[in-house]
Amino acid sequence: MTWLSNSSHGRSSRYEGRQVICSMPMLKAFPILYSTFFISSRHVFLLLPRLHVYAYTLSFRAATTSSSRSLVQGKMSTRPWSLALVFISLFLLSLGASGFTRPAPGRIITTRHNKSESHPQQVHVSAVGADQMRISWITDDKHVASIVDYGKAPGKYDLSATGEHTSYRYFFYTSGKIHHVKIGPLEPDTVYYYRCGGVDDEFSFKTPPASLPVEFAIVGDLGQTEWTASTLAHVRKTNYDMLLLPGDLSYADTQQPLWDSFGRFVEPYASKRPWMVTQGNHEIEAFPILHCHPFEAYNARWRMPFEESGSTSNLYYSFDVAGAIHVIMLGSYTDFDSKSAQYKWLVQDLAKVDRWRTPWLIVLLHAPWYNTNTAHQGEGEAMRKAMESLLYNARVDAVFVGHVHAYERFKRVYDNEANSCGPVHITIGDGGNREGLARDFDEGHKTVSLSLFHEASFGHGRLSVVNRTHAHWSWHRNDESDSTVADEVWLDSLSASEACKIDPSLAYSGTTTKDEL
Repeated sequence: MTWLSNSSHGRSSRYEGRQVICSMPMLKAFPILYSTFFISSRHVFLLLPRLHVYAYTLSFRAATTSSSRSLVQGKMSTRPWSLALVFISLFLLSLGASGFTRPAPGRIITTRHNKSESHPQQVHVSAVGADQMRISWITDDKHVASIVDYGKAPGKYDLSATGEHTSYRYFFYTSGKIHHVKIGPLEPDTVYYYRCGGVDDEFSFKTPPASLPVEFAIVGDLGQTEWTASTLAHVRKTNYDMLLLPGDLSYADTQQPLWDSFGRFVEPYASKRPWMVTQGNHEIEAFPILHCHPFEAYNARWRMPFEESGSTSNLYYSFDVAGAIHVIMLGSYTDFDSKSAQYKWLVQDLAKVDRWRTPWLIVLLHAPWYNTNTAHQGEGEAMRKAMESLLYNARVDAVFVGHVHAYERFKRVYDNEANSCGPVHITIGDGGNREGLARDFDEGHKTVSLSLFHEASFGHGRLSVVNRTHAHWSWHRNDESDSTVADEVWLDSLSASEACKIDPSLAYSGTTTKDEL
């Protein structure tokens, strides 16, 4: 990225969230302007979360769409037009020019902690490998041990595991003690009861099954509003094995106490089933000069199994479910061109997938590659051009994205054309965010013929992988107290298609041959 300096992390950083963005010439040239914006008024301060996220995205797009992209020893090639674009966009955004109309935001639900400082809060579970889980939680008391006691009967903890802990500072905010403990080996499709830090409050979760069928709940751009509460209540009404979230979790947008509130808000759900997440633009939370480390809260709080999948960054990783499904989480807001660590990791990860043993391959990322909504047009295009051929050659079955606050489902597609061997692209950014819905779709968009269904309503999706060859997808609209299935389709695994056999000479490379319908 042209805003980024490699001085802090290089391309082999354990967390790419440690990238620094203090090398932006525009804001170095105008530090007084930026500082004035920051301190001048309460209203401008509240606007800054959108300003810094939007500016970061603009700079990222300018960097990745340029063929002369250079990032050598933290120095950027000077392109006056890109700096002017960022500056003008910041100015327009400050006047409220967002490019599309949204309804009034929903009320944010602030969930408070009313127990002792040693009491575990914000408990959530994530899958690690084939037979382990990571239990994460926070305590205000820095002396609580990072230990989890667990067993298969309520109140009877036969096993115990010790983990690690971290914390972070963000301006005047200091986080609590963030605990991460891996437990296992665990039996599949089994309920385990556990307690955190020796405190007697008991939680429970169920491990995913060892074989198909498997049910995923998929929801993006979640937030913590009344709409979010409705979505999660509908998710809980029907059993599922794992929740997948393609970015934009808390919508804290630099207001760190909202990360704490979000953790408490989702705890009744995230402590019972593994939640696997990737980052969105609202997780960036970096200010040039003032706070140079993006994704700091996200990386500290929501640790995913990146190391277990050979990744060097918490922003992209992969994992298997039930021995038959390989799930890849990609990062829309870290480097993704052919020279990047993420690209090279993806090539290696796809090469390890045996489609006979693992017939299903799905991908999640944040910024959509296909989108007929007027919101966020073109923001995923650079990443699509860089990585789409890799997914196509690997015969990825489906790509789930967020960012656009609406629902949309496309045909199987590759390179802006219908292609029976390409993945189905589904936008599911309608979880309940505080910004409202993206209501406007462009009926004259160049890819409108590829879009099969779209609707601007809050809701969630269900992917039921029934067997090696068939899966059922359904989108559930929030209708107040009810959840209505508004769109559904059966998917065939591309691994079972004779017409879509993987060409070994092309697999996991940037070279493609299009298959005709």
